Amino acid sequence: MLEKLRGKRMMFVGDSLNRGQFVSMVCLLHRVIPEHAKSMESFDSLMVFTAKDYNATIEFYWAPFLVESNSDDAVVHRIKERIVRPGSIMKHARHWKGADIVVFNTYLWWMAGHKMKILRGPLGGDGTKNLTEMVTEDAYRLALRRMLKWVEKNMDPRRTRVFFTSMSPSHHSSKEWGGDPRGNCYNETTPIEDATYWGTSASKSMMQVIGDVFEATGVPITLLNITQLSEYRRDAHTQIYKKQWSPLTPEQLANPTSYADCIHWCLPGLQDTWNELLYAKLFFP
Repeated sequence: MLEKLRGKRMMFVGDSLNRGQFVSMVCLLHRVIPEHAKSMESFDSLMVFTAKDYNATIEFYWAPFLVESNSDDAVVHRIKERIVRPGSIMKHARHWKGADIVVFNTYLWWMAGHKMKILRGPLGGDGTKNLTEMVTEDAYRLALRRMLKWVEKNMDPRRTRVFFTSMSPSHHSSKEWGGDPRGNCYNETTPIEDATYWGTSASKSMMQVIGDVFEATGVPITLLNITQLSEYRRDAHTQIYKKQWSPLTPEQLANPTSYADCIHWCLPGLQDTWNELLYAKLFFP
């Protein structure tokens, strides 16, 4: 893999689930690189791992909607009312220019309701007069088309590769797999064995949008379809074993289910499998 990356920039662009896949990739590769020949740096929305002897970088860029939004700050982005500008991508995309391999993802941040707030003008100031609501699937379609338009204009298919990771499922209700109606992924230690299992967190209508948009484009983009294989892994989330950004209350401590993270994944773990699929598709398109 490092030989494949020699002299290249590999970039993961998206939300915290894509950051998890980036961290997984770095963890899988850095162990064979001596300490003096590698570095990890952060610049606002950008994280860069460098393998110096290979003149290669693996990078992550925070853009949870890919297009511009009011959640673009890499640190402070927990905003109640999310607003996107589906036609506006250059604020982010100027940082992707020159990348040889790009892995995009965007899904979770769109799932805040049936409608998304769309801004036609610039963010900030009195932009509310240009604010409209749009069905989430339609807004998602606009954003994916904008991303593809950028790829078409800025990435040469003869020397670059573009991937899109499908939606990562969550496991918030154990009732969905026949468990305790009050439970979630907390304390789950085995995968779901029903091969047909599909929970409510992965929207089939959003999946359909991905299929429709990618089928209609001439842009060569490889779909990394991780949704079904990840659906089984109720046991693979970080649960309560993660950094807590604010102190836990006595009530939460008494009830771990209440603060278990059933969205993000443990490493080592499932996302290493996503990267093995990525590796296979990179070498055998």
